[in-house]
Amino acid sequence: MHKPNKITNFSFWEKQLIFENVDLVIVGSGIVGLSTAISYKQLFKKAKVLVLEKGILPQGASTKNAGFACFGSPSELISDLKITKEEEVWSTVKMRIDGLHLLRKRLGDKNIDYLEYGGYEVFDSEIKYNECRDRLNEFNKILKPITKTKETYLNVNESIKQFGFKNVCGLILNTNEGQIDTGMMMFNLLKLASELGVIILNTVDVKSINDIKNKVILETSLGELSSKKCIVCTNGLTKTLLPITDLKPARAQVLITKPIKNLKIKGTFHYNEGYNYFRNINGRLLLGGGRNLDFEKETTTEFALNAKIQKHLDKLLKQVILPNTAFEIDQRWSGIMGVGSEKKPIIKHVSPNVICAVRMGGMGVAIGSLVGDLAVKECCK
Repeated sequence: MHKPNKITNFSFWEKQLIFENVDLVIVGSGIVGLSTAISYKQLFKKAKVLVLEKGILPQGASTKNAGFACFGSPSELISDLKITKEEEVWSTVKMRIDGLHLLRKRLGDKNIDYLEYGGYEVFDSEIKYNECRDRLNEFNKILKPITKTKETYLNVNESIKQFGFKNVCGLILNTNEGQIDTGMMMFNLLKLASELGVIILNTVDVKSINDIKNKVILETSLGELSSKKCIVCTNGLTKTLLPITDLKPARAQVLITKPIKNLKIKGTFHYNEGYNYFRNINGRLLLGGGRNLDFEKETTTEFALNAKIQKHLDKLLKQVILPNTAFEIDQRWSGIMGVGSEKKPIIKHVSPNVICAVRMGGMGVAIGSLVGDLAVKECCK
C-alpha cells in the first residue's frame, strides 16, 4: 500500500507557521473557497485556516468569468421551472440575490466596481419572447419580497434600436442586475482573507482526502498534511477528489474585443436562455458561452478553445450584437464551471470532518459568497 510522504524540506519556522495544528483546510481558492475562509475566520478569529490552490491563480472559473451580478433571466427561469420543483427554483434565486448582497456588503461596491446598469434578455424568437413576456407579472409578484422592487422585469423593446442589435425581436430588462470587475473582486477577496490571517498556498495539488475520525489527512504535491476539518470548494473540478453525484464540469468559452469607439452597449445581456452572454467592459465587448452547441466536448476539465463555438461567437458578434460596428478580437479563453441536473448548490458533509460546497450552476459570482457562509455553518454542525 502506498504511504504518503510527510512534509519535508521545510524549516522549523515554516512547519510551525503553516503546517502544524491546522483547524481547517480549504481546497480551492476561488470565490467559494475564499468566502469560506473569510466566514470561518470571522467566526473563529484564532483558528488556523489553510487554503490550498492547485493553480497559480484559481482553477475553474473564478478569475475567468464574465463578471455578471445576475440571478436569472426570464427564459432561464422558465427552463428551470420545467425540470425543477418551483420552490427549489425560487429558493435558489433567493440564494443568488442574498449572495450578491453579502458580496457587496463584505467588499464594498467600489472594490468590485459594481455597476447596476441593468441586465437584458435578448430574443431572436417571437415564440420564446412571447412566452417570457406573458409570465413577467407572475415573476415580478414572486420576486417583489426578495428584490424589494415592484417590477424586477420590464419589457423594453424600444431599446433594441438604441443598442444597435440586428435580427432581434424582443428585449426584457432586469432592473436589479449589475456587473462587476472580476479581477477586482478576487484581488479584494484575497486581500481580506490575508488580513484575517488566512494562509493561502498556490500550486499545491491535492491528490486525495481521507477522513480518519479525529482528523483529515490530505495527500498533496508537498506531502501529507493534516487538519481537524476540510471543506472542498473546487466546483466543477471536484470529482477527482470526492464521489459527488449530479456534478459535472462545464467549460465556457469567452472572448473580448479591443476597445470600440462609441460602443453603444451598456449593461449585461443574456441570449439563448443564457447560453450566450455579453457585456461592456472598459469600452470593450465581452462575449461568452455557446456550450449548448457542443455539450459533449464542453463537459471537460481541459482548458482549451473549441473552434466550433469560437466561430459561433464571432458570427454572433457580426450578425446580431455589433452588425454595423468594426471590431477586433483581443483575447480568447475558457473557464470550467460546475453544473448538474438542478442549479441549487451542493453543501453537505461527505464524511464527519469533510464538507463539500460545489455546483454553482454558472452563478458563482452571485451565489459564491453565501455558499461559503453556508459551508461554514455546515462544518459547525
